[in-house]
Amino acid sequence: MTEKCPFQFDLMNAERMAKGVPFEDFKTLREKCPVSWQDDTIRNTSFWAVTKRDDLDFVSKNPELFSSSENLAHPQPGGDDPEALEIMRQLIINMDPPDHIKYRRVVRNAFTAKAVDALEPMMRKNAKEIIDKIVKKGECEFVSEVAAEMPLFVICALMEMPTEDRQKFSDLVDIMIGMDDPEIGQTPEMGQAAAAQLFEIAMTLAVQHKINPTPGSVLDALLNGAVDGEALNEFEFCTFFLILIAGGVETTRTATSQGMRLLMKHPEQLQKLVDDPSLIPDAIEEILRFYPSFNFMQRTAKQDVKVGDMEVKKGDILRMYYPSVNHQDDIFGVDAEVFDVTRARRMPNLRNEHRTFGVGQHFCIGSHLARKELLVMFEEMIPRIRNPRLVSEPHYLVSNFIPAIKSMHIAFDVEK
Repeated sequence: MTEKCPFQFDLMNAERMAKGVPFEDFKTLREKCPVSWQDDTIRNTSFWAVTKRDDLDFVSKNPELFSSSENLAHPQPGGDDPEALEIMRQLIINMDPPDHIKYRRVVRNAFTAKAVDALEPMMRKNAKEIIDKIVKKGECEFVSEVAAEMPLFVICALMEMPTEDRQKFSDLVDIMIGMDDPEIGQTPEMGQAAAAQLFEIAMTLAVQHKINPTPGSVLDALLNGAVDGEALNEFEFCTFFLILIAGGVETTRTATSQGMRLLMKHPEQLQKLVDDPSLIPDAIEEILRFYPSFNFMQRTAKQDVKVGDMEVKKGDILRMYYPSVNHQDDIFGVDAEVFDVTRARRMPNLRNEHRTFGVGQHFCIGSHLARKELLVMFEEMIPRIRNPRLVSEPHYLVSNFIPAIKSMHIAFDVEK
């Protein structure tokens, strides 16, 4: 029997995690038991919490020892149902080699740095339009009016989504990510129904693309991609579509919202960006480091294996906590718990040191796209949304997985 860690922090309690990432708890675990056997009070089971970077890297880089597929890369509401589990295994995020590598090749060219850079003019035009709509008001609901707009616009453009369908698409994504939140009131069945509607949208777009193709789009890459010499079938195409659009919208929306919250919480850091806009790329990396868009991903041990100082048994679940490793003081300095937009000036390799986009074979394929969206958005926001401040406390998503903000009302000086 695995010995329970004396430091238990109920890390899978969605309502607790919605109050904010427990950085102090993670610090305790890093110092006392970096690979610790924790209770999952929600599912009445236990798991290994991995809270230091070397151990996270070991688990992430050895898919022959740790499976993404067996119990999925993250637990899903309703995921204990064998049929639902099998469907979820078809998502690229839940694949093991060799399937993961084969399917990743299908879309990788659409997300290279060169391909993403070509999208910048379109992104910048959209960002200016987003800011234009709010600057004369002196206030806004930041998540829906600003943070959600850029990633929704970009991913819909890449998927050739008609403008009139974008809000419906966004609402369906919100249903899928909000199933832990009692306020949203979604059930696993409702989440599955939303996924089915997204599948219908995907198939409609596929038909339209064949009539009027757009070379170079992600949709084009999916429809013309091949695995082992064979084109993706309908189900494979739809699951690819689902994970790309859900991940592409929510992660960047969360990073933008949390980034603005951090800058408002630390006005002296915001002022540095106002005074010196060349710091904005560094600030993006600090935002990503400080508050990752996912709290964890998980793997299942395929055999008995030692992780850190602990003996992990075959079948054990390990959850890798990115906010913890990103605050590790022996990597990021004694001030790792401090939000500092100049950190990259004294730590030039910061973008490769944090683990917000993961590491190993499942490193986020959309990292270039996310960074570019954030950079363009903040470069357009910083000069024009002046003296931003919270009108009320942010309203957080109840989730143990995504530290998302549902709404955040802010005020700022009216642009003249």
